[in-house]
Amino acid sequence: MSDEHAAPSPVVPGGRRRRRGSGCLPILVVLAIVAGLGYLGVTRGIDELRDRFGGAEDYPGPGSGSVSFEVFGGNSLSTMGQNLEALGVVASSEAFVEAAKEEPRSSGIQQGFYRLRSEMAAADVVDLLVSGDTRGTQYTFLPGKTVDEIVELLARDTKLSRRDFEAALKDPDALGLPPEAEGSAEGYLFPGSYVFFGDSTATSILRDMVARWRSAADDMDLDARAAKLGYTTRQVMTIASMVQAEGSLLSKGDRRKIARVIYNRLEQVSPNPSAGFLQIDATVNYALGEKVARLTIAQIDSVADSPYNTYRTKGLPPGPIAAPDSTSIDAALAPADGDWFFYVTVNLRTAETKFAKTPAEFSQLEAEFDEYCATQSDRC
Repeated sequence: MSDEHAAPSPVVPGGRRRRRGSGCLPILVVLAIVAGLGYLGVTRGIDELRDRFGGAEDYPGPGSGSVSFEVFGGNSLSTMGQNLEALGVVASSEAFVEAAKEEPRSSGIQQGFYRLRSEMAAADVVDLLVSGDTRGTQYTFLPGKTVDEIVELLARDTKLSRRDFEAALKDPDALGLPPEAEGSAEGYLFPGSYVFFGDSTATSILRDMVARWRSAADDMDLDARAAKLGYTTRQVMTIASMVQAEGSLLSKGDRRKIARVIYNRLEQVSPNPSAGFLQIDATVNYALGEKVARLTIAQIDSVADSPYNTYRTKGLPPGPIAAPDSTSIDAALAPADGDWFFYVTVNLRTAETKFAKTPAEFSQLEAEFDEYCATQSDRC
């Protein structure tokens, strides 16, 4: 949590803790030289001599705000200092190195992420790094996870419980969910790597994931591009989630083809009996709460009343079914040009996917998949 905004701390030349103070000899030397340089002007002489004899620039602290700082394996104290200075945590790399050399435990600073503040005293930074009290843990979430799967991972790997996350999910405003999410975080917990700290709460963790989605959405101009396609942001996110679930191992080009199949089926106006039915296995799996590579008629019929059963219900499901990455969102925003209405992943090992325009072509692809399954029954 960030501290209250404060006025920038003054830079103190040679500022250190009292226990690390220096003797009076440099001061006597400064006074003697200043007396002999009167023609330079008192102010100018003091400034120049302070730079020469005052030591490294340092902030008095305690600092403000929140800065995430990463220590890489093999980093020297000098490299850490340079990185800290670049982030505005310390006034100078030299001040950090000097403070670290006075701390015997500085050789044991562990790699990882640390939460610090802007404009800290160098000695305070060293104390936090060697203590490890503000060291965070990095978590990586793969694309295509549902909210339930993400919560399960977080409850397993953090000190927080599933109940904590479920309670946080009931307050969409606290999570920063956009209005188009309609109160559900499904699809809006953006995949990627995050650093969580000891005092992170379920709300702060989920809020960070939603904020990352918002940043990615803004970078892609999601709202405007969705409107240009004639769809709402929620509808495009729903399509992106299906593209992710169906084509997570595919290239961007093939994901754009899957998006085109979805749009073609949604916009189909011919008397074809399948017009308007997406017939996407991933949505049925979402309704089942499973991930079945090849659905049976019985499985499809078992969730016949679910709005996520796109074999039985026309149009888009009510919302996203998983968390899509940027590639899948972009594919939904920029579908390929083509008149495909079908696709089949004919090889589950390589994820090779082929596209068809007619029912006859689709039947040929299904036969190819049947042949694959006949020799790879453990995958089908």
